[in-house]
Amino acid sequence: MSANKHCGLPRQAIVSMLNNNYELQSVSPPQGKVFDIASLLFEEFTMILRGSFFSQTLEMETGLSILIPNKAVGTPPYKVAYLLHGLCGRNGDWLDYTMLPAYAEAFDIMFIMPEVARSFYTDMVFGQKFFTYIHQELPTIVKKIFNISAKREDTLVIGASMGGYGALKCALSYPDQYGYCAAFSSACLFLKEGLERQQRYGKTAEMEKQYGKQLLNDFESIFGQALEWKPEYELLELAKSRSAPPRLYLACGTADHLKDENQRFSHELKKLNIPNRYEEWPGGHDWNFFNTALERALKEINEV
Repeated sequence: MSANKHCGLPRQAIVSMLNNNYELQSVSPPQGKVFDIASLLFEEFTMILRGSFFSQTLEMETGLSILIPNKAVGTPPYKVAYLLHGLCGRNGDWLDYTMLPAYAEAFDIMFIMPEVARSFYTDMVFGQKFFTYIHQELPTIVKKIFNISAKREDTLVIGASMGGYGALKCALSYPDQYGYCAAFSSACLFLKEGLERQQRYGKTAEMEKQYGKQLLNDFESIFGQALEWKPEYELLELAKSRSAPPRLYLACGTADHLKDENQRFSHELKKLNIPNRYEEWPGGHDWNFFNTALERALKEINEV
């Protein structure tokens, strides 16, 4: 079937649009393109863009996947969800391992899926400024290219595992920017406690067995060798210091090793008089659970 039927635009026109007509003054990659198209796939109901672009904040090219529901093409500004990957993931995970194309069409939402390596969505001490990229540069670029609503209530941020931490960090740091946040099986909900534990025990065999040698190294790259804690890293501190957080949806599987932390986090938010909807059902820390959680979260958006 032709691209015209599915997306309303011919393939060559879209490639030309991305590579020529929508160059941004603030972005000057070596090729002179906003997007270097790795693949441009057309499904029956959605347009899927997979590629890379040059980020001035990161000072490098970075991967990006975008999913646009077919009925959004040619309509007024549409809702957008920034969908964040986990620790071992990449920008294409949600497309590859969930029913995301069907959800995009059913709920009429455009999904933006960035890539941040193992940064925990943080401006790293020894590395790139991934948090600045996610909440500042990326939305600016996307809004320049696509017909996205600027309304808070039309802007979502969603993630799982490390991405759950990132989604909550975005939403609680900049509550005026996001109207809805969903976080599944979130990690590092009590980051200060984890940093203090690593400071106390270091890279012992026990710590490496529990957390993995690579993760301990990651934390030193992110937070520095001294593992310095800052209030802007801590989700509950952000919740205390910001006004009117967005709607929050939290979920975790009953067999997930992070279940207790997720339960505790929901309870602590309620003690701060911050409403949140927390759900559990049978499942682990895997894509089967994340897929179901994503569908439930998107349905929950439409309940109010």
